[in-house]
Amino acid sequence: MRKEFYTGHLFDVYRYFGAHKEGENFIFRVFAPSAKGVCVFGEFSNWTEIPMYQEEQSGVYVSEPIPAKTGQLYKYCIYTANGGRVEHCDPYGFQMELRPGDCSILTDLYSYKFKDEKWMKNRTVGFDSPVNIYEIHAGSWRKKGEGQTDWYTYIELAKLLIPYVKKNHYTHIEMMPLSEHPFDGSWGYQNTGFFAPTSRYGTPKDFMYLINELHKAGVGVILDWVPAHFATDAHGLAEFDGQCIFEHPDPRLGEHPEWGTKIFNYGKNEVKNFLVANALFWLREFHVDGIRVDAVASMLYLDYGKKEGEWLPNKFGGNKNLEAIEFFHHLNSVIRGTYPGFVTIAEESTAWPNVTSDIGGEGLGFSFKWNMGWMHDFCEYMKLDPLYRKGNHYAMTFAMSYNDSENYILPLSHDEVVHLKCSMVNKMPGYTADKYANLRVGYTYMFGHSGKKLLFMGQDFGQEREWSEERELDWYLLGEKLNQGVHTYVKELLELYRKYPAMYEIDNTWDGFEWMNADDAEHSTYCFVRKGSSGKNNLLFVLNMTPMKWENYTVPVPKKKKYKLLLNSDEERFGGWGNEIPAEIMAEKKPYHYKDYSISFDLPPYGAAVFLF
Repeated sequence: MRKEFYTGHLFDVYRYFGAHKEGENFIFRVFAPSAKGVCVFGEFSNWTEIPMYQEEQSGVYVSEPIPAKTGQLYKYCIYTANGGRVEHCDPYGFQMELRPGDCSILTDLYSYKFKDEKWMKNRTVGFDSPVNIYEIHAGSWRKKGEGQTDWYTYIELAKLLIPYVKKNHYTHIEMMPLSEHPFDGSWGYQNTGFFAPTSRYGTPKDFMYLINELHKAGVGVILDWVPAHFATDAHGLAEFDGQCIFEHPDPRLGEHPEWGTKIFNYGKNEVKNFLVANALFWLREFHVDGIRVDAVASMLYLDYGKKEGEWLPNKFGGNKNLEAIEFFHHLNSVIRGTYPGFVTIAEESTAWPNVTSDIGGEGLGFSFKWNMGWMHDFCEYMKLDPLYRKGNHYAMTFAMSYNDSENYILPLSHDEVVHLKCSMVNKMPGYTADKYANLRVGYTYMFGHSGKKLLFMGQDFGQEREWSEERELDWYLLGEKLNQGVHTYVKELLELYRKYPAMYEIDNTWDGFEWMNADDAEHSTYCFVRKGSSGKNNLLFVLNMTPMKWENYTVPVPKKKKYKLLLNSDEERFGGWGNEIPAEIMAEKKPYHYKDYSISFDLPPYGAAVFLF
């Protein structure tokens, strides 16, 4: 066994462990250092156990070449030191049986030929690039029928999903976890097969096809990745060889009591190797463009979600997980140093500093961080009755006070539309028309605000029911005027976002954003400018968060220029009431709110106006 594995630096370890085809045979390798003995068995042996031998007391068990065929099922049988016998799927297996089955499947992973060379050569997600992400759950975006398991395959999804994403001007899709998982209701966040795309939607090659076609269409792919914990199912990673290989043996360090899952032992080089290699696996073998790392806060804090007595402090007596910090340094340094076009995104829900700073000290080295603070403030404000919004006016401006501290993504994700939180449109106050008007002005604020964007499926057309993994989105709503209106509006917002660099080019400094009026709490109105590096084609946003029409409303502006209307959220084609805004307004020398120039126009109720200047 190569020494790099034991130091955490064998980054193609999945090419060594697992089941690999050699000629007409397969050779199996598994790491089980505490085992008394290991066998492999499957369809190729008529489920008779075939003993494996240990390589030089290394803990690595290897089979002789075994005549077997691609597509056959197999498992490992491990005899433990205390006389027990356990069966496991392959930790490095490339495909698994669909639940409730729990076998691994022999797969020839490397015969698929990608045809996305142009995309891969030019791939980059720079901080000055447009990034608007469409987050999906593959099994419930659309279904073939009404049954819970009437899923489209990866290949079928390609034919449906790609035209939709392209038509609506998204730059990327983000897929909720696709590593194999036994429980549908976990949404993929409790894994048993970290190297196996779920068989719910087809084979690994089918998934490769989907990514290949997305790339050919100019759409990037981000995969939700879960290194924070794993499922406790008997066939998975827990107590793999009778002892704790992947998790810490002390439950105060090795278990999430709230989630009922095991925590990876980040202090073990073999575990770090497993996880880093897994991230690189999706990058190298599937051409994924980025990973969104789930539950980062739960990894960084030893006491996350735990009561007194359920956790242990670090060697300095604090609650920081020093080994997890080092793991992130390791992960991001390897990725950034080798694959600079690949992005890592942290779902970090606390105020941990320097998540996207260069590695060193507490700098974790991520490309982007989800701005959970912005998300919380936005949702809480938008839920308010307009009468109370003026008293909470600065909740909507607060995120800009810390915007330059990280490279942010503004997420309105699946987490915000489940567990009785309501869909986005049903968070909004008022009658039905008011709700949709609120949604349009809210989305305008989101897409105008500094930071990259993420929107969960269905929220771009006003899905009214909460999301459930058991059913498809309510696509029939696109036949309704208000839903079609908000869908058209979001499409045009996304088109503007990609067309004008001012909306994305300078996202993490004040050079790209300027408040015109952040203080009009009395009218619950916000005015700001987005600026590009060229100084040309800047954009003015004016947002009215009340049901009142503000006649002859005065907006301070930075220059004496013509302000050309690009978007009016109250147009009837968007489902609005049809209040008009002049197509062009010339700024006048009328100082207002610390600016030398201003414009005035009738601002519609729950209205958003975007001007080009």
